[in-house]
Amino acid sequence: MIVGVPRERKAGERRVALLPAAVGEITALGHDVHVETRAGSGVGHDDDAYRDARATIVTARDAWDADLVVKVKEAQPEDFAIMPRGATIFSYHHLPGEPERTRALADRGASAIAFEMVRDARGHFPLLAPMSEIAGRMAIGIGTRLAGRAPARVLVLGAGHAGLQAAREARRAGAHVTVLTRSERSRDAARAQGHEAALATPAEVERAALAADLVVGAVFVQGEPTPKLLPRALVARMRTGAVIVDVSIDAGGVAETSRPTTHEAPTFVEEGVVHYCVANIPAADPVAAAGAICAAALPYVIDMTEAGVAAALLANRELRAGVLLWQGRVNHAGIAAEAGLPYTPLTDADLVE
Repeated sequence: MIVGVPRERKAGERRVALLPAAVGEITALGHDVHVETRAGSGVGHDDDAYRDARATIVTARDAWDADLVVKVKEAQPEDFAIMPRGATIFSYHHLPGEPERTRALADRGASAIAFEMVRDARGHFPLLAPMSEIAGRMAIGIGTRLAGRAPARVLVLGAGHAGLQAAREARRAGAHVTVLTRSERSRDAARAQGHEAALATPAEVERAALAADLVVGAVFVQGEPTPKLLPRALVARMRTGAVIVDVSIDAGGVAETSRPTTHEAPTFVEEGVVHYCVANIPAADPVAAAGAICAAALPYVIDMTEAGVAAALLANRELRAGVLLWQGRVNHAGIAAEAGLPYTPLTDADLVE
């Protein structure tokens, strides 16, 4: 099998999905890995490091011309310009709220296996968790820098990996932290870690947001856009100069006032509130983030190279949970509806080659 590793095109993105040591494990099993030139330069690995791992250094087009493409972020316009028909892409796809990208993948007959949707037997998201934890940790530092001082009161919306990590970091910094969640289970999990936590009712969100110096949006709903827990009217009543770090922006964000930004231009002010809505926050710590992604993704990549993608999906239910499109057909009802495309459930018969 040929595994392709393109260089990331998303603004500010320096990570790479497979580090040289991981490539060496794949090539040692007899597979070919085609790495686009300079794909690892953002994390300190030059082309020679990949050559030493027995990879072939290629152009962007040749990296995409592979049996399995492994990358970090969702396909960008430059990627679609050279993407071959029938490509199989294992990456963060973030398709909720992005109907045009869904339609573009479908038009190319692509198969999209989403890092963020892979779910293990315990209900955990092994490929999402490490990035969420990095983003949650970084969110407090970002908020502190933007506020010009350590925030005294922090509201964290969501109690997944990102939310709980943000809450821990904020408490270490001496802030009074409130965690609001959408379920009793996540509320209780937050309380078990010693956090002040409650359900994210409109009244609770209003009370905590109006008192907050910093709001961290860290809500994740699998395969769906983020619920808008901060309506514009509420943001307009928040403290002037308060900060929203919207970690959830990949799926639309928690605030009606949020819109995606980049590392080059990360902030804007709306209704007197500073918004930080970078869609790939962990890219600011690319070495640690790339290492975490690679460690989490490699076992699945090896499964797919050794068995073949379809056979691996048949055998591995947690990997199969990540399939959003298979050969151009949309396998997620909500994403299909957003894109105006037919919903086609993925069946075992679809995977028998």
